[in-house]
Amino acid sequence: MKLKKNREAAISFAIYYIVSAAVLIYAYFFHRDMLGTAAVICFVFTAIHYLTTYVRYRAIRRLSSELNMILHGGATFSPSNKEGELSVLETEIYKMTVRLREQQHCLKNEKVYLADSLADISHQIRTPLTSINILVAFLDNPDITYERRRELINELYELLSRIDRLITTLLKISKLDAGTVEFRRERLSLRELAERSCKPLQIPMEIRCQHLYISGEGSFTGDIQWTCEAISNIVKNCMEHTPDGGKITIETSENALYSEIIIRDNGSGILPEDLPRIFERFYKGSGSDEKSFGIGLALARMIITDQNGSIKAESPAGGGAKFIIKFYKGVI
Repeated sequence: MKLKKNREAAISFAIYYIVSAAVLIYAYFFHRDMLGTAAVICFVFTAIHYLTTYVRYRAIRRLSSELNMILHGGATFSPSNKEGELSVLETEIYKMTVRLREQQHCLKNEKVYLADSLADISHQIRTPLTSINILVAFLDNPDITYERRRELINELYELLSRIDRLITTLLKISKLDAGTVEFRRERLSLRELAERSCKPLQIPMEIRCQHLYISGEGSFTGDIQWTCEAISNIVKNCMEHTPDGGKITIETSENALYSEIIIRDNGSGILPEDLPRIFERFYKGSGSDEKSFGIGLALARMIITDQNGSIKAESPAGGGAKFIIKFYKGVI
């Protein structure tokens, strides 16, 4: 039988046989009148041991068969609700299979996400590269004028700068995705943080005759450089969607729970269908600049959330866009 082929079961039965034989021999020589009773007792105990061992190993075989089906994509494993060490083992195996299925599902989603990201990246890079090839073809014309050549060269520089900005931003996002960024803990006033964030945008805003107003108080504790990057991307988005002569305001405050930064503009606002996806990578809402890649707000959200913060976009009834940033002082 299969049960006797099991080494542990064979040893157990051998021990039972030896003990039974010793009892029967002892009864035969010293208590012959108890020989029949001893034989019956030995037979009963051996049968009980055989039966319990058979039931246990049958349950183990069933468990092994179900695990084999799971490994080959079969039915889902379901543990029994009985008590005992074997039931505990079944429950632990069930937990393990659930965890493995969850990991498998996450890996599939990550593969799909990676494929979509690569497709988006290739599309974003291919567009300026196509323009560069066309401009190079124009520059190869020997009859082109000097003024036209300078215009084409300036366009080439601008396209190369776009590709450089895209690659730099993607590298930052990949570092955040991989969890390799170690955020420093620095303290700075919220007003100074906003001023530092908006400093690179002062010249573009002056060209557009846009006005920036910063007010409020409070302090911020976190990585100043990365946070300035996030706030700058948000303000830049507001600047691009605000008409010439428009206004952008930044209000800061602090309480016992969080430090808050509210950024508003009086531009075209955010359409209701764009609000749920505005922080997605490579998503460009209606009215976005053709030169935009759609990853600035996604990078800002990652930087903020990785520092125990939150960001929310709104489109108030009065017009314009509103971004609410909160950096929590405790774990949420």
